[in-house]
Amino acid sequence: MKKHIYIYSPSGAVRDKAAFKRGVRYLQSLGHEVEIDTDALTSHMRFAGDDCTRLAAIHRAAASGADVALIARGGYGLTRILGGIRYKALAKAIEGGTSFVGISDFTALQMALLQRTGSVTWAGPALCEGFGVGGPTDTSGATDEHRVPDDIMEDCFNDMLLGQGEGSGWRQHREVNLSDTVRVNNATIWGGNLTMVASLLGTDYFPQIKGGILFLEDVGEHPYRIERLLTQLLHAGVLARQKAIVLGQFTEFKLTPHDKGFKLQTVIQWLRTQIKTPILTNLPYGHVATKILLPVGSKADLVTEGRDALLFWGHNPFH
Repeated sequence: MKKHIYIYSPSGAVRDKAAFKRGVRYLQSLGHEVEIDTDALTSHMRFAGDDCTRLAAIHRAAASGADVALIARGGYGLTRILGGIRYKALAKAIEGGTSFVGISDFTALQMALLQRTGSVTWAGPALCEGFGVGGPTDTSGATDEHRVPDDIMEDCFNDMLLGQGEGSGWRQHREVNLSDTVRVNNATIWGGNLTMVASLLGTDYFPQIKGGILFLEDVGEHPYRIERLLTQLLHAGVLARQKAIVLGQFTEFKLTPHDKGFKLQTVIQWLRTQIKTPILTNLPYGHVATKILLPVGSKADLVTEGRDALLFWGHNPFH
C-alpha cells in the first residue's frame, strides 16, 4: 500500500526537528513515498514562514498530486491567511484524490474550506505529534520504547488511505444517562478544535451547518475557558441548531484551589441544562495519542446504546 504523502507547514514553525525526522522515517518505513515541502522547516517569528510563504506551501500541497497532504504541526497561523487561500484549487485537489489531514490550528482551514466549497477534509494527526513520537526522554539519551505511533490512530490513518474507513465506536463517560438514546441520521460531521471554531464565528469562514454533528476538542484550556467558548457558540445559536454535540478530549489544563469544585464535568452538566441537543462525551479525538480520524464535511449517522456510541459515515449496519 504505497501512497504519496506530502508534508507541509501552514501554521507554527517546527521546533522539534527530531520529531519531524522521526515522523518522516516512520511513514517511509510503512512503505510510503514522503515528499517534503521546500519550506516545511522554514521559521519566521512563531510561524513556519511569513504569510506568503505559508500560503504558497498550501497551494503547493494542493498541486502536488499526493494521496495525502499532511500538516507538519499545528500551533497558530492559519486564521490570519484564510483570505489568501485559493479554495477552488484545494477543492479541485480533493476531487482529484488528495486527502487533506491535520489537527488543532488546521481546523481553521477545514472550516473555511467547508464553508466555501463543501469539500471534505480529515481531522486526524499531524506529522510530528502523530508519527514523530518517541526519541530521548532524559539527558542520558534513553528512549521510551512505549512512545511509538498509536495503533488505533495508525489503523484509522491506514483505513483512510485505503478508503475503508466507515466509522468508529467509543464508550462515553460514566455520568451519561443510560435511558437517553440518540439516533441521528444523515447529518454533516463538522468541528474540530473548539478555540479555532469559536474564533471564526461571525466571519465568512464559519460553516452555516444546521442539523449537524458538531465535534469539539481542545488543549491547554481551563474548564472556565472551555465554558466561555461553548457559551459563545450557545448564545450565537450554533449549538441548538445541531442534532448532536460530541465532545472529544480536553487535555493539559490545571485546576486550582480557587475553582472550588468547578471542573470540566461542571461545564458539561451546565450546558445540558441550556439546550435540548444531545451532548455526547469521550470521543477518542483531540490532542492525545489515541485518536480516530473524522471526515469533516461528510454525512454520517450517530447512534447510542447505554454508554456506547457509534458514528458511521460509511455503511451503517443499523439501517
